[in-house]
Amino acid sequence: MSMSFSSFSVSFSESSFIRPASLCQTPAKVSLRSFPDAVDNCHSLTSGRLVCYGGAGNFCKRFYGLRIWILESLNLRRRNRKYGPANEFKSIRSQEKDHLTNHLETISSCEGQVIHVQNDSSETTRTTPQPEENSSPNYQHDVPVEVVTSMEFEAVLQTHSSSFSFEGSKAPSLCIAVIGATGELARRKIFPALFALYYSGFLPENIGIFGYSRKNLTEEEMRSILASTLTCRIDHQQNCGDKMDAFLRRIYYLNEGYDNRYGMSKLNARMEQIEGDSEANRIFYLSVPQEALLDVASSLASNAQTQKGWNRIIIEKPFGLDALSSYRLTQSLLTKFKEKQIYRIDHLLGRNLIENLTVLRFANLVFLPLWSRTYIRNVQVILSEDMGVQAGRYFDGYGIIRDIVHSHILQTIALLAMEPPISLDGEDVRNEKVKVLRSIRKLEPSDITLGQYKASSGDKVDVCLNSLTPTYFAAALYIDNARWDGVPFLIKAGLGLIKHRVEIRIQFHHVPGNLYRKCLGHNFDLASNELILRDAPEEAILVRVNNKIPGLGLQLDSPELNLLYKDKYKVEVPDSYEHLLLDVIDGDNHLFMRSDELAAAWNILAPVLREMDKKNIVPELYELGGRGPVGAYYLWAKHGVPWPED
Repeated sequence: MSMSFSSFSVSFSESSFIRPASLCQTPAKVSLRSFPDAVDNCHSLTSGRLVCYGGAGNFCKRFYGLRIWILESLNLRRRNRKYGPANEFKSIRSQEKDHLTNHLETISSCEGQVIHVQNDSSETTRTTPQPEENSSPNYQHDVPVEVVTSMEFEAVLQTHSSSFSFEGSKAPSLCIAVIGATGELARRKIFPALFALYYSGFLPENIGIFGYSRKNLTEEEMRSILASTLTCRIDHQQNCGDKMDAFLRRIYYLNEGYDNRYGMSKLNARMEQIEGDSEANRIFYLSVPQEALLDVASSLASNAQTQKGWNRIIIEKPFGLDALSSYRLTQSLLTKFKEKQIYRIDHLLGRNLIENLTVLRFANLVFLPLWSRTYIRNVQVILSEDMGVQAGRYFDGYGIIRDIVHSHILQTIALLAMEPPISLDGEDVRNEKVKVLRSIRKLEPSDITLGQYKASSGDKVDVCLNSLTPTYFAAALYIDNARWDGVPFLIKAGLGLIKHRVEIRIQFHHVPGNLYRKCLGHNFDLASNELILRDAPEEAILVRVNNKIPGLGLQLDSPELNLLYKDKYKVEVPDSYEHLLLDVIDGDNHLFMRSDELAAAWNILAPVLREMDKKNIVPELYELGGRGPVGAYYLWAKHGVPWPED
């Protein structure tokens, strides 16, 4: 007997068919719509019902055995994560009846039966032995079998369509291991993001989540620690407690000390124990210090990768100290993993603002022809943090250049300035990004301003910073290509400033021969059209335009037309880790740095880093909670760009 389910698989509930006491001695309800061999043996028709004897009874035995195998084997896998579980479920409900009624075929064979189950792009073939004719003492040829019409069978499908479960079999189809599970990043960001995805239905119900660290904890103790950090968003309140309990039950914990090779072998054994014999994919999140990264990654590659699916690893920034150390790290990783397996994560790239860059550019005709040196005068990328955000524990060794500028700022510029990719495929987008990075002129000391906030022990912030570690960086970048030649890209990133602000400001040229110049006032720069993409303090898209003030006379104003997200969209914006983790699961890598992007970014910053290492550049001190070093104002003026209001 052969069965084919194209595109999806379905779990039959026990009540879908009447179970006979001994195979087919009692009536069993099945549809003969797609079983011509069985129909040949049906000899009477009474009130719309067929009564089958002989060979149809043999058919019933085969079908019942197949049903038992389906109940044990079929696993419903999630599809179309990007569009959410609701759309997926609608798709399944609309297709399940057609698939079950149109794709059942029988073939007579006394030797055996072959069952094909197709799920997405994979297909499994299983051969089961066919019992010899009359081998069962309870089997009888001439016991009547009641068969319902196809109309009744469709009614059965309609009745049970709402009971199909997303969970499928108990063995997980995806396992995620968090290495360094007891660290602050894992507890505060990674596990809460995984729970939010689990609640929303973007993770399989039967997912396996593994925590690995050196702390001596039991699984229950680990679950208790994580329970205190998990919360439900405002729009995730329904059944929150039940979902949280189910999520915590899917978490497993291992502590194997300082021997990473032995520890990864134990992790692999535990994962295989949970996975069973089913196919399962694995994601490894390496939330570990830089000095431990290579040893952990090497041990993982040799001892913990699955052979029954794909493997992906997530690496946290910073990605080296400079071009040389980053190159060595990259080469070491590429000896163990393929490039497509490595996801270098920067949580700031998971913000909605970043994803909106390409949407605004390539989905709006009003902006598409304006995106070049012909119309754009300058671009400013601003990331200023107030006193509420402190330098991290590792910050003293890396500073703001290695922590924020190298990845987040330069990636933002690459997405903003790149040529249209041939598709939204991750590799196509990364191909265009790396072209921009290679076109950016190397920074010289005269193009930058460094700063460091002055803090005392009473300011409730870190005061252990090295005297040369910058907490503020401003620079003017130029992209030497046909689209952006001569357009300054000014960047400002700093901690301990007066205001928390994250935005991109795109300022356009003045209107040539403007007829209303005299009506615009003394500061003509304020009359420039401007597009502002703001992420903080409130996410918004603003467009500055010139218009007439109502009333007598002719006075012009330059207000901002705004799309304020909180007013337009009554939803809570997911955390950036949720966005990026889902991208890793889906294999979407366009927001993750490839090795050549990494090298190109370090090449831009190399001259400045060398001068800093030689102590030829000294950070300028600025007041904590102030506007930053004075040198940044002069840098803006040097390149003819008005300073953005603080």
